[in-house]
Amino acid sequence: MQMGRVIGSVWATRKEEGLNGLKLLIIQPIDSNQQPIRTEIVAADRIGAGIGDDVLITSGGSSRYIMKQNPLPIDAVVIGIIDSTEVMRGEDNE
Repeated sequence: MQMGRVIGSVWATRKEEGLNGLKLLIIQPIDSNQQPIRTEIVAADRIGAGIGDDVLITSGGSSRYIMKQNPLPIDAVVIGIIDSTEVMRGEDNE
């Protein structure tokens, strides 16, 4: 699981049948300081995230099983919208 920020959307009128009805979002992975940490990814979204939202995403094989009976051809999925984060910083981490 990792944190990311929604920075855009992807529209595809022609796609795999299993993807119909899923919103596709462009996600910028971020660290605990809310700084970008690698290149953007596209993630499926069923929970209603939008541009500017900080989200939790999971990727890899486990993301295919957001619908237990019907594995989907996806590599990343939004699994939560972040309300807030709290990070304890010590002198060594500043």
